[in-house]
Amino acid sequence: MTLEELGYNNKFEAYRIAQKLTEFETGRVVAEHKERYVVRNEKGEFEAEITGNLRFTAKSREDFPAVGDWVAMSVYDSDSAIIHQILPRFSIVKRQAVGQFGEVQVIATNIDYAFLIQAADRDFSINRLERYLTICYSSRVSPIILLNKIDLIDEQRLNELMGSIQSRIQDVPIMAISNETQSGYETIRKTIEKGKTYCMLGSSGVGKSTLLNNLSGRKIMKTDLISQSTSKGRHITSHRALTVLEGGGILVDNPGMREVGIADTAQGLETTFDKIISLSAGCKFKDCTHTSETGCAVLEAVEKGEIAQSSFENYLRLEREKAHFETTLEERRKKDKEFGKMLKNYKKDVKRNKY
Repeated sequence: MTLEELGYNNKFEAYRIAQKLTEFETGRVVAEHKERYVVRNEKGEFEAEITGNLRFTAKSREDFPAVGDWVAMSVYDSDSAIIHQILPRFSIVKRQAVGQFGEVQVIATNIDYAFLIQAADRDFSINRLERYLTICYSSRVSPIILLNKIDLIDEQRLNELMGSIQSRIQDVPIMAISNETQSGYETIRKTIEKGKTYCMLGSSGVGKSTLLNNLSGRKIMKTDLISQSTSKGRHITSHRALTVLEGGGILVDNPGMREVGIADTAQGLETTFDKIISLSAGCKFKDCTHTSETGCAVLEAVEKGEIAQSSFENYLRLEREKAHFETTLEERRKKDKEFGKMLKNYKKDVKRNKY
């Protein structure tokens, strides 16, 4: 397998040469297990750890390797390596770390497209789709919506679900599929491009692992049935892994996500709700919150039915979440800066007292 088949391109190679990293091996992180990594290149797979310097200089979790990263590494025996540097990423799919405000969890890096998977028979939520879209747009990743398990509903219900998605989400491809009958799979296979990397985002039980197994033609990930007592999916996938498909595309499977907190400090929310953002330019007040102000163009559009009430409420919810994340992130950065300053002064005092 060549590096190009793993997604390597001229931009990565140009950086490697410019930074004088040619003395190192180049590989892509294909799996992650609690800060231990599996890295693959044209020579095979290697169990890898990061250098102490890389760990020491890391300011946050984003500075550690993640599935999808290209890295410079030293191979010191047949299947072991040390990661020295992470090559610049062109995209980072991330969410707010569960239970840790201001902290980010990296889902995958260097992703071109994201399959947003929802099951047609249960747990269907356009609000969640809009949340995934916000993550994609913030990450500079192109979204593709997959409505799975259509074999469990009738045609009328399928048309209702497709219509409800299309009425709120425009300009995003939507594919109706079945893992059981593999209906719609031909469309997916035609969509997947050689050398491009795709990740799957969705709750537990929507069929991500089965989709990966079917597309790869072999059983890579364990699968399980939906819990009969709770009607919820079980977490079968416990880690992220990257798989190269026979057709040349690259697919990343992720654990199911019951909580999807946005970590959006870019334009993800604005792109997802572009109609609301566009209308807000016509509000009477520049700092309009679109909640109770007179002359609010957005509220007027909601009253007229031009914007769905449910979409508007979801926008306000995500806007509050984004604002809270940004505030918490700024507070955390301020504390880190103060701690760094304190540590620097402490070292100066120790050095002064020593002499």
